[in-house]
Amino acid sequence: MQNNKIFILLPDGIGLRNFAYSDFHALGIKENFDIVFWNNTPFDLAELGFKEIKIQNSKSHPLTETYKNVRKQIELNLNIRRTKDRVYDTYRFPFSYATPIKAMKSGATELLSFTHSSKYGLKRIREKIKQEERKTLYYHQCLETLQKEKPVVVFCTNQRPMTAIAPLLAAQELGIPTATFIFSWDNLPKATMVVETDYYFVWSDLMKKELLFYYPYIQESQVFVTGTPQFESHFDKNKLLSKEDFFEQNALDTDKKYICYSGDDVTTCPDDPKYLEDVAIAIRELNKNGQSLGIIFRRCPVDFSSRYEKVLDEYQDVINPIAPLWEKIGGGWNTVLPTQADVDLQMNTIAHTELVVNLGSSMVFDYVAHHKGCAFINYDVANRKTSDWSVKKIYNYVHFRSMPNTETVFWINSPDAIATIIEKGIATNSSVIEGAKQWFQIINYHRPQEASKRIWEGIKTIISKE
Repeated sequence: MQNNKIFILLPDGIGLRNFAYSDFHALGIKENFDIVFWNNTPFDLAELGFKEIKIQNSKSHPLTETYKNVRKQIELNLNIRRTKDRVYDTYRFPFSYATPIKAMKSGATELLSFTHSSKYGLKRIREKIKQEERKTLYYHQCLETLQKEKPVVVFCTNQRPMTAIAPLLAAQELGIPTATFIFSWDNLPKATMVVETDYYFVWSDLMKKELLFYYPYIQESQVFVTGTPQFESHFDKNKLLSKEDFFEQNALDTDKKYICYSGDDVTTCPDDPKYLEDVAIAIRELNKNGQSLGIIFRRCPVDFSSRYEKVLDEYQDVINPIAPLWEKIGGGWNTVLPTQADVDLQMNTIAHTELVVNLGSSMVFDYVAHHKGCAFINYDVANRKTSDWSVKKIYNYVHFRSMPNTETVFWINSPDAIATIIEKGIATNSSVIEGAKQWFQIINYHRPQEASKRIWEGIKTIISKE
């Protein structure tokens, strides 16, 4: 009897939306795969009717975090040397010396980054990570699980977490082919790769090109271009509520048209409450002039701060917050997990709003999947919360260089421009939407609703090769 058991490694909750709440699981079952989620999240997938094996002790080696940070610093150093582009410095986080332990780790990271900033030095650090992880109890428990379960492939849903290293090393030790999915459109230039697998699944030809450029030890034959399941839900019209039901469920005014303000986390946009206020002021002004508009505020799902409270209180007449339906299962930010209900909520929020306003997020692609536009905030506020933060830094990131040479978004270059941009955005503006569609096809393989199907085709190819 042919072995068709596939392990889907969930090192953290990031992969839930793509691989538990999309068509991915149902399509795999239809292809007669025995799908087992190797689950390192606190979320109980058995409640969804999925097979799972819980990872009980995902403790990495004490030195792995330092080596991981060293690896990132070296990769950014090498990228600067190869490209002569200082943009890679903006992907670094400042070192902390606040406590003796943090000071020791930061000092070691800086020293090793300085002494190993070469291709050879990077290779040594990569090997050190593997050596240390193979010493852990976690690694040996992974070996035991794999020897017992005997999957034909281990597919990792996210290339970033340290907790993915040991399971994948254990699979490679046993000759089980491994693969990882590159989670986000901006990940590769940031040097976020922590795992090394036999195969890599990417969103687009552009991302494949980036992967081969930043990681020259990866061969073209190891890469599958599939798109991401992240956008599949937007093409499932069965989950769309009527306007009347959505407005009633969320206490919205049926006489108003709404725009969505999509919040960022505090690191990405420390001045986000002020931008929200500027949009609220513009909406008030438009309403005085005869419009009937409101704002649905969808905060970043992992932002539980109180930083918006003053604005939400002062602009209750125009702002309606609809909180993401994520579950906080533990104490850390990485234990705040997406839910199927939130996937549906986001889709319906998009369907029943006219456009989205935010600071440079991938929501532009969620909205264009519904043939709707996006406005990017593109100005600094007068009294910035953080002096070294600027919108210029955000839009200089490498992933924004993928924008085609055409109108793709509405640019809000000052608070005074917001009202005019919103009026343009809620009117039919096919040129901007067509431009956004072009950008979407650059960063994500065409026919985004078939990403899960293409991933399974890639997995079948891996099995046939092996």
